[in-house]
Amino acid sequence: MRSDAPARPPRRLSSQLFEFLGSMNFAIMLLVVVAIASVIGTVLKQNQPYQDYIIKFGPFWFDVFRKLGLYDVYDAPWFLCILGFLVLSTSVCLWRHVPGMLAEINHFRTTVQAKSLRAFHSHAEWALPEQTAAQVQQSVSELLGARGYRVRLKEHSDHRVLAGLKGGLNRCGYLFAHLAIVIICIGGLLDGNLPLKWREWRGEIRLETRDVPARDVPDSSRLQPSDNFSFRGNVRLPEGTTTNFLFLRLRDGFFIQELPFAIELKKFNVEFYPTGQPKSFESDVLIHDEDHLQQPLPATIRVNHPLVYRGYAIYQSDFGDGGSLLTMRAQPLLGQQGEAPQLQGRVGEKIPLKTPQGPLTLELDDFRLYNILPVPASEQNDPQAHGEAGRKVRNFGPNFTYRLRDATGQAEEYQNFMVPMRLDGRSFFLSGVRGSPAEEFSYLHIPADAKLSPDRFLRFVALLHDQPRLHALFTAAGESAPGLNAEELATVRERLVDLFLRQGIDAIVAQTRARVPADKAEEASRFFLELLRRSLGEVYIQVLREEGLKPEDGVADADETFFNDALNALSALGSYRAPFWLQLTNFEQLQASGLQITKAGGQNIVYLGFALLTLGVFVMFYTSHRRVWAWIAADGAGTQLILAGSGNRHQDAFAKEFDEIVRTAARRFGPPLAESAAPER
Repeated sequence: MRSDAPARPPRRLSSQLFEFLGSMNFAIMLLVVVAIASVIGTVLKQNQPYQDYIIKFGPFWFDVFRKLGLYDVYDAPWFLCILGFLVLSTSVCLWRHVPGMLAEINHFRTTVQAKSLRAFHSHAEWALPEQTAAQVQQSVSELLGARGYRVRLKEHSDHRVLAGLKGGLNRCGYLFAHLAIVIICIGGLLDGNLPLKWREWRGEIRLETRDVPARDVPDSSRLQPSDNFSFRGNVRLPEGTTTNFLFLRLRDGFFIQELPFAIELKKFNVEFYPTGQPKSFESDVLIHDEDHLQQPLPATIRVNHPLVYRGYAIYQSDFGDGGSLLTMRAQPLLGQQGEAPQLQGRVGEKIPLKTPQGPLTLELDDFRLYNILPVPASEQNDPQAHGEAGRKVRNFGPNFTYRLRDATGQAEEYQNFMVPMRLDGRSFFLSGVRGSPAEEFSYLHIPADAKLSPDRFLRFVALLHDQPRLHALFTAAGESAPGLNAEELATVRERLVDLFLRQGIDAIVAQTRARVPADKAEEASRFFLELLRRSLGEVYIQVLREEGLKPEDGVADADETFFNDALNALSALGSYRAPFWLQLTNFEQLQASGLQITKAGGQNIVYLGFALLTLGVFVMFYTSHRRVWAWIAADGAGTQLILAGSGNRHQDAFAKEFDEIVRTAARRFGPPLAESAAPER
């Protein structure tokens, strides 16, 4: 069937796209995505070292989250694009609707009909035979003006319309709220380092991923003060030092951000609770700025009390070691002869060493003066263990952390405590070892003697590795066994001790079962383990003799307990994976203040946006756009008056206001012929 109606011209694609960008559904969708991303960025700690995320999530999910940009949500390209589209969508929406809203604010709508006004829920009507239209107009104009209405008159051929308007600012609430979204998003884009991202995408700057000192960072990884509109970085500043840069941690590397001034840490102050927990800490600093200060600016930075200078906020974030000088003694565990060498170095330094296992590098990582740890359950009621019974935590004293790295680059991490720790009624020097930060420390418990020193254990270890003395000791015992003379049995005992020191008891049992028929393996294992314990006991007796004791008169219970603890420590030496135990003998602590420096170029813009948003919401919800019309017509019988009104919200309140207007008019014109002021339902 053919139609003669003209075909509707197709809409242009640009118009459809313009309408889609300005649609409410698109804007709401973007806001939801921004809200979800903000939740992720709040829950998931941002800009941490990638190794921390690998430990937390595992390799698979780490890679998934990395590709999604969840470790740096607010600087992720997709998040910045969403903010950009939200700005575009809201701007288009404003472009489309604001002109009409502004026109509506001053549009009095003076072309209304009497029939339409009578249909309003709020209306009243009078017949006034004794008053002229001009008099009625004057009275109504004064009445509405007294209640804050702006009034405009329009005369028609047979009647006149007086239109009153109040609360036009309500329409501006929409404008303020949407404009606030645009401003907040622009501030977010500026604080999201969009210019920095653009330079990085273009290859002008490059993230430094190597573990190198700041002085070795190339210019391509350095940012000048004018290069970065907004940033948040950290610096660890030792006492007595000055810096004019900080580190910006991003993804798997960092940038060096130069500052237009220098910060000098004069003194770091920290107070502790009796338990050793930090109570408060603050930094006394000097700001050096030759271009803006004639003298250095002194200031104290406290937690939650930052120093704001030239738009840079300097916060007290944490504290740590600033390069303490450590004095250590490398106590041999493999029978090295001679006095234990003394080492000295500062935290952060690397010290080359020559050991029986080949060249190693000692990397001093950290030093802690206080270590607040839970008290073992068996020691919570022992005042000798921590000075006060019933406490759940205590300060276990200084410790330091270091790495031993071999020539291939493989490293083991160690954590050694300076003073012995009380466990199960005995005292031990603890030394932890682990292969990677993902693992927990496995601790070697070195028993302390009656003088709370490791000397007896170390003499025991040295004698066990002294082959000539060990051979002489076992030969002098003159023991024999079925099929073995005294010399041969002494050799067997030496081999058992050597295997035990290198691989532990499990290796002895495994070799016995591999070489002895199965039906005799259990008996042979018991024989060799008993022979090993007797051999170790004879060596221990010799250690006691050298201390001036007389074990022939009997071994004290404490010495017997020490022997058992020493055997446990010896059995763990094979997994300790170090040729020596580093004993901390002295230290000179140097503290460092952890400062976080931020520059939020978009901060004031965001604050302005939130102020506009608050104003817009207040205006939209707490003001009402109200209109009142007076239809006035003169005829032969006098003047006819119709009052009617409406409001866009708070109908109950408007009904009460209109009722007040009607009552005021009734005092002037008499009771109305018809009236209705019920709110619209």
